[in-house]
Amino acid sequence: MSLLGTLFIGLIAGFVARALKPGHDGMGWIMTAILGVAGSFLASYLGAALGLYAPGQAAGFIASVIGAILLLVIYGFIKKK
Repeated sequence: MSLLGTLFIGLIAGFVARALKPGHDGMGWIMTAILGVAGSFLASYLGAALGLYAPGQAAGFIASVIGAILLLVIYGFIKKK
């Protein structure tokens, strides 16, 4: 169930991160959702590694949004080059 929770939170976090990140992104909603889910997994496993979350626990919504914003910024740098 934690995997499904992370997926659901990641979808929402991706769209929130896209709205909060300044600048124009030329990606569609599917790529935004994928980066949001990846950011949620990143926040979940990084939080578990640092001892902020229990292993297998879904990442918090704020941590997921921060992870998604981080991935959106990295994606923007890679896309520029």
